[in-house]
Amino acid sequence: MGNCGCGHAAGAGPYAEGRELVEFVSRAHGGSLRERPVPGGGLPTTCQGCGAPFTLTTFVESCPACGGVHAVSPPRCDDPANIQFAGEGYTLPLG
Repeated sequence: MGNCGCGHAAGAGPYAEGRELVEFVSRAHGGSLRERPVPGGGLPTTCQGCGAPFTLTTFVESCPACGGVHAVSPPRCDDPANIQFAGEGYTLPLG
């Protein structure tokens, strides 16, 4: 993957994976991206923690069944395969 142009090397920032991506997206743009709607009404997905189906409607969202935190970055929000899971027991920092 290439550089996104925002100062992060390939594999970091919006192209990170797992918890690193979830944390990046939740802090991006001063935290404002976290609750911004995913274009097109969201991405249908399956929780990578418990397996429950849900739709990721914002760039960072928790599974309604188990609370598992998932995220997708704007440059990759066109495909549910790009949704990343922060891991078991992860909770979003407040603010």
